[in-house]
Amino acid sequence: MNRRIKKVAVIGSGIMGSGIACHFANIGAEVLLLDIVPRELNDKEKKKGLTLEDKAVRNRIVDSNLKSALKSNPSPIYSKKFANRISTGNLDDDLSRIKDVDWIIEVVVERLDIKKSVFEKVEKYRSPGTLITSNTSGIPIQFMNEGRSKDFQEHFAVTHFFNPPRYLKLFEVVPGPDCKKDVVDFLMMYGEKFLGKTSVLAKDTPAFIGNRIGIFGIQSLFHQVKEMGLSVEEVDKLTGPVIGRPKSATFRTVDVVGLDTLVHVANGIYENCPDDEAHDLFKLPGFIQTMMDNKWLGSKSGQGFYKKVKSDDGKSKILSLDLDTMEYSANKKAKFATLELTKTVDKVKDRFSILVDGKDKAGEFYRKNFAALFAYVQNRIPEISDELYRIDDAMKAGFGWEHGPFEIWDAIGVEKGVELIKAEGKQPEKWVTDMLSKGNTSFYTVKDGATYYYDIPSRSQVKKPGQDSFIILDNIRKSNEVWKNSGVVIEDLGDGILNCEFQSKMNTIGGDVIAGLNKAIDLAEKDFEGLVIGNQATNFSVGANIGMIFMMAVEQEYDELHMAIKAFQDTMMRMRYSSIPTVAAPHGMALGGGCELSMHADKVVAAAETYIGLVEFGVGVIPGGGGSKEMTLRAADTFHKNDVELNVLQEYFLTIGMAKVATSAYEAFDSGILQKGKDIVVVNKDRQIAEAKKHALLMAEAGYTQPPKRKDVKVLGKQALGMFLVGTDSMEAGHYISDHDKKIANKLAYVMAGGDLSEPTLVTEQYLLDLEREAFLSLCTEKKTLERIQHMLKTGKPLRN
Repeated sequence: MNRRIKKVAVIGSGIMGSGIACHFANIGAEVLLLDIVPRELNDKEKKKGLTLEDKAVRNRIVDSNLKSALKSNPSPIYSKKFANRISTGNLDDDLSRIKDVDWIIEVVVERLDIKKSVFEKVEKYRSPGTLITSNTSGIPIQFMNEGRSKDFQEHFAVTHFFNPPRYLKLFEVVPGPDCKKDVVDFLMMYGEKFLGKTSVLAKDTPAFIGNRIGIFGIQSLFHQVKEMGLSVEEVDKLTGPVIGRPKSATFRTVDVVGLDTLVHVANGIYENCPDDEAHDLFKLPGFIQTMMDNKWLGSKSGQGFYKKVKSDDGKSKILSLDLDTMEYSANKKAKFATLELTKTVDKVKDRFSILVDGKDKAGEFYRKNFAALFAYVQNRIPEISDELYRIDDAMKAGFGWEHGPFEIWDAIGVEKGVELIKAEGKQPEKWVTDMLSKGNTSFYTVKDGATYYYDIPSRSQVKKPGQDSFIILDNIRKSNEVWKNSGVVIEDLGDGILNCEFQSKMNTIGGDVIAGLNKAIDLAEKDFEGLVIGNQATNFSVGANIGMIFMMAVEQEYDELHMAIKAFQDTMMRMRYSSIPTVAAPHGMALGGGCELSMHADKVVAAAETYIGLVEFGVGVIPGGGGSKEMTLRAADTFHKNDVELNVLQEYFLTIGMAKVATSAYEAFDSGILQKGKDIVVVNKDRQIAEAKKHALLMAEAGYTQPPKRKDVKVLGKQALGMFLVGTDSMEAGHYISDHDKKIANKLAYVMAGGDLSEPTLVTEQYLLDLEREAFLSLCTEKKTLERIQHMLKTGKPLRN
C-alpha cells in the first residue's frame, strides 16, 4: 500500500498532545486536535453569559491548551503561521471528522479505562486501514486494543514521542501483537524521513527502551550519591558535558522534567518488572520520598534539587539541596583532578578511558557508574531489544547522550568494561564473554563508510540498517580525506562532490578555516564537480573568531585586521562566484560568519533546527564578511515587489540592527536570510549531508555555469541615510539604545544606503563590500567595541554599553 499522510487526528490536547499536533503541522500535515467538553462554565464564561452549548465553551479545553503550547518557550512550532494547519474540536461534536484522516494518535491521560473508552468511540468513526496509535509510555498494548476489531488491531501500535516532540528525536515504535509488518515498517520510515526522528523499534515491555535505561541510570545515581557522599553539584558536574550529556546533567534535568514524572515511571518499572535483577534500585530512596511529600518537584513547584531565590541586593541566586540535611544552601563549585585531565581532550569518546582511570573520587564514581550501566544494558537483550544498537539509539535520541551505553563501553574497551563489572561484584552476560572469546573485541566497527554492530544470534558484525540515506562523516573522515589543516578537513563524498568540514573550536571561522575553504574551492574547481560545506557537530558555526579580531584590535594591528576581513569577504565571494556549485548545510547555531557563509552559497540545505542570524551588533560591530552587503543586495532585489523601497530596506536593516536570530530554518525565510525557491529545509539532520550532496550533484549535472558578478545593486543614497539617521537619533533620545548602539547603527546605515549618494544608484557588490569593510574596521578602533568583544569572550553574553 502506497500510504500517504495528509491529515492527522490527535486526541488529547495536553502538553504532549498539543506538542505532537504542532510537530505534524511543522512538516506540512493538516491536523485535527480534539479534547473533552468542559463539564461546567468558568467565571469568564459566566460573565459573558455563555452556556455549555456555545462552541467557545465546548472547545475551551482544546483551544486553551493549544494556545498555551504555542506561547511556550521553546516554541513547539517552526513558524507561527504553521499553526493555521491545526483545527480544533471536541470529542462529542467532532469525533466523526476522524473518518477523513490518515492517522489517529491517542494522547490522553495514562489510565487504561480512559484509553479503552476513547478507542471504543474512535472505532465508530475510523475508516478501515487508518493508522491508529497510542503515545502511552508504558500501558501494555494487549490491554489497550482488547475487544477491538481485527482491522483496528492490525493497524494499532504505540508511537512514543519524547517531550518536547519538536526537539527530542526519539520515536519509539512498539507494534501491537496483531499489527501488520507493513504498518510497522511504515511507522519506522515515517518517523525518520518525515518527522525527523530516530525511529527505534521497541518491544512491549515496561517503559520500553529509552525510559527503562534512562530511569535506571537516574535511579542508580540516586542511590550512588548517598553511598559516595557526593553533593548535587558534584553529580551534575560529573554527568554533564564532560561525558557528552546535556548541560542540565542529572539533577537539573530532573528539576526541568519534574520529579513526579520520574517517580511515576520508576514506580511503574518497580511494580511491573519483579524479575529485573536491579528491581530494588527502582525503589525510591528516602530523600526522594521526602521531596515528593514536600512537593519539591522542580521548576513546576519552584524548587527541587535547586531553588532560585532573591538575595538582599535583589539579585537572583541558585541554592542547591543538601541531601543529608534536606536544607538548601549556596551553590558550591565542584572540582575534581580527574576532570582537569580531560580539559585538553576535545572528543568526548576519548575521555572515557581517562575518567575510569582517575585516582580520586571522580574516578571511583565513573568506575561504579559505568559498571552498573554496562551490567544492566547487557541483561536487557533480548528482553527489551534484540539488537544492541537500538538501546544506544534510544539513549542518544531520547536523553541527549552523545554516546549510547555500548558505544561508551567500546570507548573504554570491552574487556576493561568486563573488569569494571566484576569489580562491582557482578558478572558479564554469556553473550559478552562469547563475543570476546570469538575474537570480537568491540560492539561496533566501521567498514566502507558504514557502521556495523555485533549481532548476538549470528555472533558476527552486521551492517546497521537504515544508513543508505545518510552520510556519516565520522565514518569516512580518515578513509576519504583529501586535504586538511588545523581548521578543516576536506572529504570526498563520492560522485565528484567534496565536503569542507570545519574542525575548529565551536566551528569558529579564523585564518585556517578561510584557507581551508579556499583550498576546497581550488580542489573542486580543478578535479571535482561541486562542494558542500557541512559538518555534524552540535553547531554549524558560531561565527568569526572574535578572539583573533580582539587581539589584532588591541595590538592596533589594523593592516593585519584589514587583510583578515578582506580575506573573509573575498572567500565569501568565491563561494558565490566559483566555477562549481557550492551548497551550505547549516544546522544548530549558524551565527555571524556562519550565517554569512550560508548566504553566499549557491544553495542552502538547512536542518529544520537551524538558529541562524547576523548577530555582530552584540559585539559592537556590523557584519563584515559580506553580510551587510548581502542584506542590502537582497533588499534591492525585492524593491520591484514593493512600492515603498525605504520600508523594504528598513526591514533588512532591522534584521541586522536587532541581531535577530531565526528560531528555525523556516523562520529564516521570513527574515530574508534563506531564500524561497532556492534554499530548502530537511527535518532530519542525519540526512542533511547526503541531501546537500544530492543538490550539488543536480546543479553540476544541469550544467552549472559560474555567474557574473553583480553590478546592478540599487542603493538609495541620502534618501535612505537620512531616514536611518533620524531613526537612530529618536531611538537614542528615547533611551532605547546607547550612544555606542547609535554609532554602530549609523555605520550600518551608511553601508546599506550605499553611502551619501545624492540619488538612487546602481552599484557593484565590491563597492558595498568596501564600505562594509571600512565601517567594520572603524568600529574595531572604538574602546566600547573592544569592551563588548572582551565581555563576550569572557561570559559568552553580549554587553550593552
